[in-house]
Amino acid sequence: MAISKILYMKDCGKGYPGKHLKQALEYVMNPEKTQSGRLIGGMNCQPDTAYKQMIETKKEFNKVDKRQGYHLILSFKEGEVTPDVAFEITQKFVAEYLGKEYEAVYCIHDNTDHVHSHIVFNSVSFVDGRKYRYEKGDWAKYIQPITNRLCEEYGLSTIEIGNDDKEHTEYKTTHNDYRHGKFVWDKMIMRDLDACILQAGNFEDFTELLSDKGYELKFGKHFAVKPPGMGVYRRCKSLGKDYTEERIRQRIEEEDLSFYRSSKEFKPEIVKCYVRRYKRTRLTGLQKKYYAKLYRIGKLKKKPYSQVWKYKDEIKKMEKLQKQYLFLVRHDIHSMEQLAATVVNLTDKRKESSAEKSKVYRARKRYKELFDVADEMDLLKGAENNYRRGDEFFIEEHNRWMELEKILSDEGYDYEEIKRLQEHFKEEVRLCSEKESAAKKELNLGNAIWKDMVSEEEPEAKEITEEREQNKDKIITRQPRR
Repeated sequence: MAISKILYMKDCGKGYPGKHLKQALEYVMNPEKTQSGRLIGGMNCQPDTAYKQMIETKKEFNKVDKRQGYHLILSFKEGEVTPDVAFEITQKFVAEYLGKEYEAVYCIHDNTDHVHSHIVFNSVSFVDGRKYRYEKGDWAKYIQPITNRLCEEYGLSTIEIGNDDKEHTEYKTTHNDYRHGKFVWDKMIMRDLDACILQAGNFEDFTELLSDKGYELKFGKHFAVKPPGMGVYRRCKSLGKDYTEERIRQRIEEEDLSFYRSSKEFKPEIVKCYVRRYKRTRLTGLQKKYYAKLYRIGKLKKKPYSQVWKYKDEIKKMEKLQKQYLFLVRHDIHSMEQLAATVVNLTDKRKESSAEKSKVYRARKRYKELFDVADEMDLLKGAENNYRRGDEFFIEEHNRWMELEKILSDEGYDYEEIKRLQEHFKEEVRLCSEKESAAKKELNLGNAIWKDMVSEEEPEAKEITEEREQNKDKIITRQPRR
């Protein structure tokens, strides 16, 4: 037995009209609910690029506003159907009901007790630009009869179609992203209720604390609250058994700070909140004249301009001296001889880091041909995934994929191993580059200090400079060891 229902998606304004459509596609194609994408299919579009194709169709017929798409759900009886059979039924349903005119993505979710399918399709026909229109009675006339017939073909039970289809179909907009979407009201309400229960001495104090937070309260058969910004009241008992009115009164008597800390595990969460910001209103011509007059008569004073520019050179000099001082402290330098030795040591380190980097480059070069094969496979990966889902249109790309896979196999590797090797060399190059850059930066700082000291024409510095030049000449003319 499969019960069907249909929902529609509004636009979100001129800036991003297809936002709800994109969110619906992302939700139904969740890999965790579709066996890593195996239970995803497309009709008249490719699932990976479905949203882009649907938007292009809307633009082609100049129908980018108003209703963006529709969302059909087929719910199967628990334990009556396997995910693969549900996929076949849904595929046939989409082909019969939408296949000739509309772009659609269909997916099977098997993460719940009962298998169900989702079908998201474009509101605009790619054939003639005609917009899909749901009329009252279409469920009983078209949608459920197709579903029943397909269920009979697979030996599944069917449901009886009555005259009134209201109890079987939900025809409404999808959730608003702020009101019922990613910003989860229930969790926020539960946190506020817990906080007020902890602080209140009795139920009257509890209601006052909620009111102070901006909540509107409704008493009667069910105790309900409405937080600031939410459009409807929320029954507290629907949040869980700990939030009925009777249980809240009981918790106020039982719970204190020590009890709450011992029984609750605090998990920090980031709550996403949207704030509407308004642009500052510009002054009118009369207002500008009025403020200008206030400036002239001295009632208002202009803010003084910054004088930082006067100290720009001094600030640079101070920063330079600070870096030089920290350099001397890091290397424990107390004399010109120690400075010269440190500069020589840093020069060697820079050469070592450059040699290490070159060694990594040479090692990476040996795998260049295999890396080129992996890069080409990256370009074919999307087509290969579609072929594995049953799309024969990508047979040529699949054949090329198999050829490239064989090349890697002959060398003793597979695609995943080569990608990991690429990432390894990339990380090695990054580390070597950082090491070389740090050594070069430290060496430049040491040379700058040496240059400043020599420029002061100290005899000791001159002697050490001459000695460095002589040693340098000796090193150059020394014969290499055999």
